[in-house]
Amino acid sequence: MMARAAALSARTVAMKKYKKHIQGKTILITGGTGSFGSTAGRALLSLNPKRVIVFSRDEKKQFDMGNAFRDDRLHFRIGDVRDRHAVDLAMKGVDYVFHAAALKQVPTGEFFPIELVKTNVIGSHNVIHSAIENGVKRVVVLSTDKACTPINVMGMTKALMERVMIAAARHNYSNTVVCGTRYGNVMYTRGSVIPYFIEQMRAEKPLTVTHGDMTRFMMTLDESIDLVLFALTQGKPGEMYVKKAPAATMRDLAKALVSLFKYKGKIKEIGIRPGEKIHESLISREENIRAVDRGNYFCILPESMAIDYRQYYYKGMKKHKLPEEGYTSANTKRLSQKEIQKLLMKLPEVREELKKGL
Repeated sequence: MMARAAALSARTVAMKKYKKHIQGKTILITGGTGSFGSTAGRALLSLNPKRVIVFSRDEKKQFDMGNAFRDDRLHFRIGDVRDRHAVDLAMKGVDYVFHAAALKQVPTGEFFPIELVKTNVIGSHNVIHSAIENGVKRVVVLSTDKACTPINVMGMTKALMERVMIAAARHNYSNTVVCGTRYGNVMYTRGSVIPYFIEQMRAEKPLTVTHGDMTRFMMTLDESIDLVLFALTQGKPGEMYVKKAPAATMRDLAKALVSLFKYKGKIKEIGIRPGEKIHESLISREENIRAVDRGNYFCILPESMAIDYRQYYYKGMKKHKLPEEGYTSANTKRLSQKEIQKLLMKLPEVREELKKGL
């Protein structure tokens, strides 16, 4: 509990720069009972909003979240982003929207693609256009590195979500600013690999890695919150924001956890799952010429239909030092095993798991 309290205190200090933007505002978080929503909700409540509305389908998680937070400024709405009427009802009086609702499991998407289309594409269209029609000031949609040159259904539907956002920003004649974020692996979120590895160690099983040399960007939940708040406060219509992040191989991540927990079991490679990439990308080769370096972030500018593409391509507007192939988990900073262990120890969840032991 002390580790979690210290983490919350550090998060509150880091979030203070956004307080003037959040104070007195009503914020809607779709998919708000997930890992991101829970963390974002706590961070936002520390910035003195008028109200934080959590919109999701899971009444049990909403009940648990309400008991955990015990804050009268936190409100809950049961509904599905696929249902435009339910979205419209939740959108009344809202200033800002974080759109986090999504179906995200890659293997599941390969077997039920139309379900991901309904939630990730049509649901996102509902949220964005409901926000515009209800006079919301700003909307940030949450995307993923899998939307960049996608090879799986989840990535393809998230890429379409991004295009829905950009099209809405381009044709939007209201004052609503619609922009997005794209981020990589968020550590210790629900369904992610770190808690899964810890479960395997507790069960005295081998740690199963699909491919040892597979790389993934490593980002903490706090960094993901900082990214969306930066986009919320600084973003312009149609822009996509990417946070600079290091990467690690899955083999080194597994070894780091084995070392931290002093586990005697083995690491076993089991083969790549359907729809998996060896390396992920946050900025593609084609987006590279539209990317701008903004300190801790990259901003991918939307394409303009009025651009002379020959001039744009040859003269370009490249304002960064990225390789020609873009920004990938293969060419970003690669973490060593010791650096991964250091990063893992920053996570309050991992520190608590270490106290419990195996």
